[in-house]
Amino acid sequence: MTELHWLEAHEAAELIATKQLTSLELTKALLDRIEKYDTGLNAFLTLRPDEALEDAKKADEAVQKREKIGAIHGVPFALKDIIDAADWPTTAHSRLFADNIAKNDAEVTMRLKRAGGILLGKLSTHEFALGGPSFDLPWPPARNAWGRDYFPGGSSSGSGAAVAAGFVPIALGTDTGGSVRNPASMNGLLGMKATYGRVSRRGVIPLSFSLDHVGPLTRTVRDNALALSIISGFDEQDPGSSNVVTPNFSKYSGSGVKGLKIGVIKHFYQEDMIASNEMSSGLENAFAVLADNGAVLEEIKTRPLIDFATCNRIILLSEACAIHEKWLVERTDEYGESLLTRLLPGTAFNAVDYVQAVRTRARYAAEFNEFFKEFDAIVTVNNMEVAFPIEDQAACDKYYSRQARTPFNVTGNPALAVPIGFDGGGLPMSMQIITNQFDETMAYRIAASYEAATNWTKMHPDLDKTATLP
Repeated sequence: MTELHWLEAHEAAELIATKQLTSLELTKALLDRIEKYDTGLNAFLTLRPDEALEDAKKADEAVQKREKIGAIHGVPFALKDIIDAADWPTTAHSRLFADNIAKNDAEVTMRLKRAGGILLGKLSTHEFALGGPSFDLPWPPARNAWGRDYFPGGSSSGSGAAVAAGFVPIALGTDTGGSVRNPASMNGLLGMKATYGRVSRRGVIPLSFSLDHVGPLTRTVRDNALALSIISGFDEQDPGSSNVVTPNFSKYSGSGVKGLKIGVIKHFYQEDMIASNEMSSGLENAFAVLADNGAVLEEIKTRPLIDFATCNRIILLSEACAIHEKWLVERTDEYGESLLTRLLPGTAFNAVDYVQAVRTRARYAAEFNEFFKEFDAIVTVNNMEVAFPIEDQAACDKYYSRQARTPFNVTGNPALAVPIGFDGGGLPMSMQIITNQFDETMAYRIAASYEAATNWTKMHPDLDKTATLP
């Protein structure tokens, strides 16, 4: 059998349900792995080992009693630490919330628990999902599972590191300007930002009300589709939630890509920003795999990246400053330097700037969605480079914003990060698959075809080499 820490969530659930594995065995194995290696990665801010083991025992008892069980019964998961879990800290990786204890589960937490999932703990993030990586906070930043000297992506940094390291098969992150897809790209994972409104944000500390998404990070397509199926659904207590039917996103299997028409946005990384040679080659190879499997690829042109990025920045920072207004005045010295550096420019925007950006966003979204009258999906770059050294501030300043994720927060379309191999130094590369509103199944269908034709999701870091402290 596959080593327990590399089991996919659906595999583990099946083994637990058929009594070939116990939840207690799996939970113990993951906790042991975290204890051994997380001192080098800092993925977890807080662990709940005693509670998780007790939950695992109850899960096993339910199997023995043949009670009705959920899709991930007995399988551990973890949460980015801006997502609430009842009676457990939600710190937002900030001094301001160091003593904050959640009263209730977030909607997504509740859905995972209802499906039988077992919460292992809360994961590192950038401060309030914006400032980082930071070395001036009470907790150190998470590091990359493929090399602890490297950045793991933000702001769902701990989520990416934890899944890639084999600490949990499923972790939730949030995505406002790319913060699920960035750690997915830098850790060789699948990361889904679903359609805006598909997944409830209730119980999640907001960064930007109209741009925030919650999404899963996993090692495989099947687990990602499973996780999204669990956490999706209308929530009348979330003003941004859409009352639409939630399909079984896993029903892509065997469909393939033959005959699908896929648009390719190359100008993002060939003209608007210039990607590294290895990233460009990796993308071309990935597109060739899709074509070899029967997809019809055609290059398309959208607005330049800078248009989307500017619109996203004005809306994000304006809404974030509205959320932080009181704290910025009264508790300025408790913020980390990185968050203040990114947040304070938002105070210069005025109401006219914000309203015009909102109007512009609607226009950009309408323009972009015209493509789906002709194309089944669109593919493009994720990051322009692989992960950079985490302690190199100059590299962080230079490379952090070199990406093509913000357009799809602006348009609200589903966007799935998919691993496409490694550079010469062994660091992961990634592409994005973008689909029509509420058509996440198509993104999974294309990703599954690509996954079956390659072996990237079967490759895992050797933590004895990549995560151990010097």
